[in-house]
Amino acid sequence: MRWTPGGESSDIEDRRDQGGGGGGFQFGGFHIGIGGAIILLILSFVFKVNLFTLLGGGTGAPQTQSSQPNPAQDAAEKPTVQFISFVLDDVQTTWTTLLPAQTGTQYHHAKLVLFRDSTLSGCGNAASATGPFYCPEDEKVYIDLGFFDELSRRFGAPGQFAQAYVLAHELGHHVQKLLGIEGKVHQLQESNSREANPLSVKLELQADCFAGVWAHTTQQRGLLEKGDVESALGAAAAVGDDRLQKMSTGHVSPESFTHGTSAQRTQWFNAGLNGGTVAGCNTFGASQ
Repeated sequence: MRWTPGGESSDIEDRRDQGGGGGGFQFGGFHIGIGGAIILLILSFVFKVNLFTLLGGGTGAPQTQSSQPNPAQDAAEKPTVQFISFVLDDVQTTWTTLLPAQTGTQYHHAKLVLFRDSTLSGCGNAASATGPFYCPEDEKVYIDLGFFDELSRRFGAPGQFAQAYVLAHELGHHVQKLLGIEGKVHQLQESNSREANPLSVKLELQADCFAGVWAHTTQQRGLLEKGDVESALGAAAAVGDDRLQKMSTGHVSPESFTHGTSAQRTQWFNAGLNGGTVAGCNTFGASQ
């Protein structure tokens, strides 16, 4: 992909040197920030009662959560951060123009949280093992950059545009949130649990299609290089439910699919890439 290395996007929230959810203190099963700990300390002094014990943990001794900065790892990841910054800004600039033009809905930016190992999100704990995800509660995408190594080494999907596809897919979920699609699907899943997985598949495939819509614009602007589309298609196929289940268990269980098969994911990315429209990404009106 043709791009120019530069600085870091203003929409990035970097927590890579913050451990266990961004610092603070752990009391039993509860995590509170430094400000909360100070307030409890003052109130304990005023009332002459150890209020920390109310949070569990017996003695009430606070366990600080910290992470030592890793300058070497930060430096090694700098090129990836710069590329992700470029893609993040480019995808969001694209939707800022495209979404109101095609749907009449205004776009506002999501944030991208970079972390290592684990952090806290508006949707609960974010762990590197879960892979990248979008949280509609705080409108943030969460990524441990180590996932891209896994994407290349374990899943056989190398290349920068494979990384770009992953981010564009997660921002596709943000587009769904703004269009009200995500909320409607969530309500339907709660009212009919038997349809929860099929609805999840359609939601994920539409995010793939939205990633393809962005890729369509990069093609028009001459940003794509030879092999980029194949790289994105390889990434989409690599994270198909059927392929992942085959790798982990040796067999495939279609009834438990939540993201779609490799063939479906590449099909819908291609639909967005070739059509370039939100209307062409109606996975809910198509038979799978």
